[in-house]
Amino acid sequence: MKIAVFSDTYFPQVNGVAQTLKRLSNHLEKRQISYQVYSPENKSSTTYPNINQFPSLPFFLYPECRTVIANPKKIENNLKEFKPDLIHLATPYMMGLYGLFAAKKLNIPVVSSYHTNFDQYLKYYHASLLEPFLWKYLKWFHQSTEKIFVPSKETQKKLVALDFRDLKVWGRGIDFELFKPNTDAKEQIKRKFQIQEKHILLYVGRLAPEKDLDTLSEIIDKLPSSMKESVHWLIVGDGPSKESWREKEKSQKNITLTGYIKGNELARIYAGADLFVFPSYTETFGNVVLEAMACGTPAVVANEGGVKEFVIDNVNGKICEKQNAESFHQAISALLADEKLRLGMGREARSYASTQSWDNIFDGLISDYCEVIQSHQKLNKKYA
Repeated sequence: MKIAVFSDTYFPQVNGVAQTLKRLSNHLEKRQISYQVYSPENKSSTTYPNINQFPSLPFFLYPECRTVIANPKKIENNLKEFKPDLIHLATPYMMGLYGLFAAKKLNIPVVSSYHTNFDQYLKYYHASLLEPFLWKYLKWFHQSTEKIFVPSKETQKKLVALDFRDLKVWGRGIDFELFKPNTDAKEQIKRKFQIQEKHILLYVGRLAPEKDLDTLSEIIDKLPSSMKESVHWLIVGDGPSKESWREKEKSQKNITLTGYIKGNELARIYAGADLFVFPSYTETFGNVVLEAMACGTPAVVANEGGVKEFVIDNVNGKICEKQNAESFHQAISALLADEKLRLGMGREARSYASTQSWDNIFDGLISDYCEVIQSHQKLNKKYA
């Protein structure tokens, strides 16, 4: 089998799509499946085997996705030489369009994946008037492919309501050897970040409006004074809202911004936190929530989006009303006041996460690839 992946974002970028695709390419290598990735070039790009990069500019809604400037003929010739059995369009913008047009021209079976709720991002970037046009385009793009992969049942339900067809859930996994409980982690990160408070509350994610950071800011500001004195907030990540959060950090002693962190250090921070607080309701999945859970840290999340797929209220975390700081306060207060309850939820969170193997998830995707390829071959024979 040979697979060609077209994406407007790829490793070493740090968003969930880029990281998932890098894991996919690693898995294809592990299964000895040939692949080529077609992606934008940017300032953080590095040369990797099997990666074809093209000049690009940032996409206005989401700078991690790039607008590619490429010669379609060059892409077509490259595909003719590689001879893929299937093309996977991981994003629906310029790189995805190049892949779609090439697939149709060369009669190669093509699938797509829906990763990001860009429609919900529009209001945060004052572009809500574009929503009808966005949905019209997304529907045309994805329905031009033979199967649409979505990261969660919640996303599938949303797209079914919009009359999308041929949807299949392609979930997300966890490296539970990296992300795991660590009894020494809390003291280690307290020393590193000079934290004096008893409890550590954690946010990990892009520092951008679509993550509903306004609600996070309100949760921090309006936390009851009795609780505020005993908690310290660790904010891990980077993005366009970083400077405003730097100002907030300067004005409040119980906030520390760490910047972007990955690997063992990130796993240690997850494991050392008492709670993971994540108010975003635009997630199609929520990788960071699953990572926190794998480290034995209960998550307090919003009641909308893909995170509802694996956070079970009052079992392995707490689900709160979206954009309601008071709802989050009640959940945080209840868990910090009851250590036995919080630790029990942490164990349940780890137990669930440990069942989510990347190998199983990617092997399921490969099986779906095979199904699409076989269906395409049968169709070609029928009309030959």
